[in-house]
Amino acid sequence: MTTHDAADERLRRWRLVLGGDSADGTGRALTGQDAAMDGALTALYGGGGGAGTGTSRKGGGGRSAGLGASAPSVARWLGDIRTYFPSSVVQVMQRDAIQRLGLSALLLEPEMLEAVEPDVHLVGTLLSLNKAMPETTKETARAVVRKVVADIEKRLATRTRATLTGALDRSARINRPRHRDIDWDRTIRANLRNYLPEYGTVVPERLIGYGRASQSVKKEVVLCIDQSGSMAASVVYASVFGAVLASMRSISTRLVVFDTAVVDLTDQLDDPVDVLFGTQLGGGTDINRALAYCQSQITRPTDTVVVLISDLYEGGIRDEMLKRVAAMKASGVQFVALLALSDEGAPAYDRDHAAALAALGAPAFACTPDLFPEVMAAAIEKRPLPIPDTATGA
Repeated sequence: MTTHDAADERLRRWRLVLGGDSADGTGRALTGQDAAMDGALTALYGGGGGAGTGTSRKGGGGRSAGLGASAPSVARWLGDIRTYFPSSVVQVMQRDAIQRLGLSALLLEPEMLEAVEPDVHLVGTLLSLNKAMPETTKETARAVVRKVVADIEKRLATRTRATLTGALDRSARINRPRHRDIDWDRTIRANLRNYLPEYGTVVPERLIGYGRASQSVKKEVVLCIDQSGSMAASVVYASVFGAVLASMRSISTRLVVFDTAVVDLTDQLDDPVDVLFGTQLGGGTDINRALAYCQSQITRPTDTVVVLISDLYEGGIRDEMLKRVAAMKASGVQFVALLALSDEGAPAYDRDHAAALAALGAPAFACTPDLFPEVMAAAIEKRPLPIPDTATGA
């Protein structure tokens, strides 16, 4: 690409970003597909003239968009953006359209659902509309949710099973291991007193090895999920992970969702779509009540991992919540607090409660779905959690 071509391409991109009013400073005219792309952007981010008006997308004061509340025009727009933009951009634009233009009600129409690009955030919106959804839309909505769930499972299930199977094997330590099962790090640490400086080596009088996890239940996992509206993506991912964990014979998995009430969805774990439609996004939050229920279900504390996924805005009894966490940890439970289980990082969260949990030895941090298997493996093996460097609640 020549210098002139590169400059022209930069000017074209700035023109698409700025929107083409007299103040954008580019003086660039758009034709063909570029003009159509500009119309799709203007309909969402522009100045109220509808597609193709060329109004500026700078700033935020007083602008209205050109889609209105017409289902046919929105459906055409959805088709346009899928033609002109990659899937990742389409998902962002859909999310902005729902938030900026109040299009949630249109998602109750089957024709609209068939036109959208499914993603985790769309699933969260559909779940929040679940109670208002007419029967004619529910099957289409379930199909959209099932597609997103299947994509997440395909991405994460195999790695999750492999990571946790390895952690279960390593957690079953034995002291007379076969050579291939020796845990050399722990063996060396256990035999440092036998170091021979003249030979520069350690004599391993006592070998520590990995066991091999049998098919019997080795660990119990309780996923306790805040279903307030801001936690929608976390609910989706946690439901999928719950189904994956439930498919492993060596792990007994319980899934609990809560707002001001507590609902145990363990018996639906074989189908995460059923789990998701059993949730009710929004409402208040009573973490203490949810943890009280989870605590009542624990029968083998030293073999149990409790994962609380919440923004920690507690509407219940704060001191009781913290006492429950302390009591569970004192009994041997591995307690994990996640501010979010999503790719977006931590939402707004209660920093005082996060600090109080950290003081109890349970740092709260946001976790991506890709990191979650490693977090669970560390909890199963009772080693330090792999907290991201960017964690804000640690």
